Amino acid sequence: MKYLVVLCDGMADYSIDELGGKTPLEYANVPNMDALVKTAKIGLVKTVQDGMKPGSDVANLSVLGYDPMIYYTGRSPLEAGSIGIDMKKTDVALRCNLVTVSDEAAYEDKTLVDYCADDISTEDARVLIEYIEDKLGCKEFHFYTGVAYRHCLIWDKGTTELGGLTPPHDITGRPVRDYLPNKLSKNAEKLQELMEKSYELLKDHPINQARIQNGLKPANSIWLWGEGVRAELDDFKEKYGLKASMISAVDLLKGIGKFSGMNVVEVDGVTGYIDTNFEGKAQAAIKEFENGQDFVYIHIEAPDECGHRAEVKNKVRAIEIIDEKILGPVTEALRNMGDFKVMVTPDHATPLSLKTHTNDPIPFFIYDSTKPQKGADRFDEKTAKESGLYIDAGFTVMKDFADA
Repeated sequence: MKYLVVLCDGMADYSIDELGGKTPLEYANVPNMDALVKTAKIGLVKTVQDGMKPGSDVANLSVLGYDPMIYYTGRSPLEAGSIGIDMKKTDVALRCNLVTVSDEAAYEDKTLVDYCADDISTEDARVLIEYIEDKLGCKEFHFYTGVAYRHCLIWDKGTTELGGLTPPHDITGRPVRDYLPNKLSKNAEKLQELMEKSYELLKDHPINQARIQNGLKPANSIWLWGEGVRAELDDFKEKYGLKASMISAVDLLKGIGKFSGMNVVEVDGVTGYIDTNFEGKAQAAIKEFENGQDFVYIHIEAPDECGHRAEVKNKVRAIEIIDEKILGPVTEALRNMGDFKVMVTPDHATPLSLKTHTNDPIPFFIYDSTKPQKGADRFDEKTAKESGLYIDAGFTVMKDFADA
């Protein structure tokens, strides 16, 4: 038996007037999902427990069968592991976004213009993060380059008692005043100082001057959040008896894969956005199965990014491309290999109207080539709810899916 998970990050949504009162998933043309769900188990699952923030870290741990209440130690430590940082037990890791803020003189008067600095490339970002490390790095703080706008700060002998630092994608377009580290905790005053100094260093950097000339937003500040300590996950093969692979563009999922003992697959041209190499991810998954892997987890960030940016058409298109260029080819290949199971699910909802994550129950289906069931005519939030199946503890689904 082969096991495929197609994780469509942030795919779940609310009905939208622009789409005739449908959600992006309802509106999208997804013939491969719809064909599978006709004989699949379909329902709603709550991947983010009450009291936990609805981040991709918590939600993906849940989908993979790791109870976040037990295993979650923060988002950034998982990303740090992917980058290759060997964290000490006394280290605190923080996500370090490159963002665009407005140009008021006082930092607290600025507005968070763009959480991803116009989707800055990894190449440009590396130059800026290395510059920040040169100017602000010290025995206590070190900056590490990740992918695109997503980077990492390691705080030697730091603290996680920071008042709950705010993800920048939650406050796009808002004044930063109420979300600054020093407004949340006195322990975070050093982090506030780093952010303020980063603006003075980056606002006139040649990379940003060139971006402005080319009509792009400057990456003129860092934004720190996602604090946590070293992560420890049980080995996925020992937990579920399956040789597993992780395919993703983002360090968070690569980190989860690394800490759980998966084979983390690098695919050229992946970006985490709608311009990613969808075909490359599909071919990488097929190759992993052909090379003897039992389980492949394909994570696609694009629907989530489109949700954060309120890009209605792009979110619909991202879902359609996943169906066409990933789900279709990989399931076709699996049919030629023998028995297989497929789970298609978001990790959480990223409603276009909110531009951030929610902890709403999300639709999922599990297709088993050996056990056809009465499913639904199509796959969307509405049909999942109408099925009557509701799973409150999201981390229990993997045990059922993996026959563990």
